[in-house]
Formats: sequence, structure tokens, C-alpha cells
Amino acid sequence: MDKALKIREAAVQDIVTIRQIAEQTWPDTYGGIISEEQIRYMLEMMYSDLSLQQQLQNGHRFYLAESDNKAIGFASVSDEGGGIFKLNKLYVLPTTQKTGAGKALLQSAIRYAKDKGAVQLILQVNKQNGARQFYEKQGLKVLEEKVLELEHGFVMDDYIMGIHL
Repeated sequence: MDKALKIREAAVQDIVTIRQIAEQTWPDTYGGIISEEQIRYMLEMMYSDLSLQQQLQNGHRFYLAESDNKAIGFASVSDEGGGIFKLNKLYVLPTTQKTGAGKALLQSAIRYAKDKGAVQLILQVNKQNGARQFYEKQGLKVLEEKVLELEHGFVMDDYIMGIHL
């Protein structure tokens, strides 16, 4: 892992940075999986200023990965109740993947969940997203398959993965 890599809790003033990272990672991550229209729709749905502010207000914990004082990735985790926490987002800039930033972000989310009494961390990953292998290397397992229908006829075809803490 890069010795200059730091993980810190994100705050409202980091919303622009989080959105910029999402806008840079989503086309690379999902460009061959979902349509450009669905990418734009989902970015607006999940990463608008209002959406990110609401997520923070609703208790989502965001983390930023920084290398040499430059943000290169982020993650968010939330308490879903009953000892279940959900990793909602984990994205690292394409140019800085495989540097340990994703693993460090995941570890921060797991540590937070454990500190809050979680017994399990879950996440959703698109069935065609190569990140599934990353999560499996970190000890997560596929628990179920789930198809979620969104507005405008868009669909999320995902695996629900999890790890017992």
C-alpha cells in the first residue's frame, strides 16, 4: 500500500469531491455493462448535492482515500438495523486502482461497522462488475441475486454479498 495513502472521514464539504470521483469512475466501471443513459440517471440519483447531503444526514458514514493529499476514492457505509451494515459505495479512480486504496476503504467501513456492533456487512455489486472478485478476496461471499427495477425502465442486476463480522 502507498505510504502516502490516508483514509479520513468525509464531511459535507467533501460532497463535490465525492461526486467528481463518481463521475470519473462510473463510466469506466459500468460503461460496458449499462447504458450511458442509465449511468447518467444513477449518478444524478445517488450523487447530486441534495442526495449526498441527505445520505450524510441519514447517518451514512463516508470515507475518502487520499494519496499525496489528493482524493482518489471513497466509500460509504450505513446501519441497516438488526446488526446489518451496508457498504453502499466504494469507488477508486481507475488510474489508482490496485494500490491498496480500495482495501483500505473497505477495512475502514468494516472497522466502523464493528465499532457500532454490526454482525454482518453486506453490499450490492452488479453481476458483471469485476469488483466481485475484489470483494471475494476480502472474504465476502455471494448471499443472493437481486434484480431491482428503477424508474425509466432501468434495472440493477446485482449480487448481494456479505461477510460476518
